[in-house]
Amino acid sequence: MPADSTPAERSLRARAAAHARWARCPNRTEATAAARAARDSRIEDRVDPDGVMSPQDRARAVENYRRAHMTRMALRSAQARRRRRDGGAA
Repeated sequence: MPADSTPAERSLRARAAAHARWARCPNRTEATAAARAARDSRIEDRVDPDGVMSPQDRARAVENYRRAHMTRMALRSAQARRRRRDGGAA
């Protein structure tokens, strides 16, 4: 990648690469299964480090933790968009 590329050019390059990757993949769910399993395993280690929860309770805790994480990311994204919209003011 050229060192003088702009953020917009890097974004377009990344978007083109993502489209090309998914064009070669007939089953997105299968293609991302390993990543989801690894994520859930890491979350299980956080919500039940001693392995004392029942499988049902652990699954529920993993789902709640994942939702909390996604909600925090959405909040940060909204805050960043507002800062950009307002000219970078805090």
